[in-house]
Amino acid sequence: MPNACSYSIMLTLAVCSSAVGQTLCCDTGACDSACNSFQSGQFSGRAFIFEWPGNDSCDLRLNYAEPLVTDRPDFTEASSTVGRGVTQFELGYTYTRNDDAGTDVHSTPELLIRRGIWRDWLELRIAYTGLAIGGPIDDISGSDDLYLGVKLGLTPQDGWLPQMSLMPQMLVPSGSSALTNDEVLAGVNWLWGWDLNERWTFTGNTQVNRAVDDSQPDAFTIWTQSLALSTSLTDRLGVYGEWWGFSAEDGVDGLNEQYLSGGMTVLFGNNVQWDFRGGVGLNDDSDDYFFGTGLSLRFL
Repeated sequence: MPNACSYSIMLTLAVCSSAVGQTLCCDTGACDSACNSFQSGQFSGRAFIFEWPGNDSCDLRLNYAEPLVTDRPDFTEASSTVGRGVTQFELGYTYTRNDDAGTDVHSTPELLIRRGIWRDWLELRIAYTGLAIGGPIDDISGSDDLYLGVKLGLTPQDGWLPQMSLMPQMLVPSGSSALTNDEVLAGVNWLWGWDLNERWTFTGNTQVNRAVDDSQPDAFTIWTQSLALSTSLTDRLGVYGEWWGFSAEDGVDGLNEQYLSGGMTVLFGNNVQWDFRGGVGLNDDSDDYFFGTGLSLRFL
């Protein structure tokens, strides 16, 4: 992602059983059809740890007959998990230009591996990318630091109450000598969103992370916020628009970037998605523009 500094990227219990393949403990009429679908193999177990008070609809399961939900191409991560036993690969390429600095950045493969483990609401995440930075003086290329994280599905949407997840995350010092941060950078990302109707979705992420930058002698805290609005034009074609930005703690100057971006997704069946994105910086600290493309694959 087009950032000038390095940072980590990022009730009541329900009444349904979390064991895949077992009969659900549904005791309300609203659960009957869902239980039948679950037993026939269409649904998996619980996708969220909690349920909002008063909601006993049992709408907490993942339906693998529906298309995959990805964390790319937008900056905003999805508030859903992939499901236990499911592996999802998301990868891509991004070109970023900063005219003031005279730099061109090529980022690939932007590989994010998402694996559902133990329960449908728990997801293990590993991300790797390589960078090639062309500057006015030197060119730098190599591996960026490895990203590790988990996603915890917290709550489903219930009317105006949002679907939510939480992602503890970190960057570990594993990259090339010219690109590594040389220390662990930990943080947390709160993911939330609403399905406004059958086609429109509004989502957002709120993050706080430890960060470092060459302009600063010590590590510092950076806050990140994103807002995204997406819609399905057809069953296979979707588009989105998004604002996102980050700001460092008081006393750290030059690290306040904001972007406006948009893109499209194309589904090929339920388990393959191609995407395209592009965006522009909105202030002096930001990169001027970026664009990229990617592919996502789900393995059940």
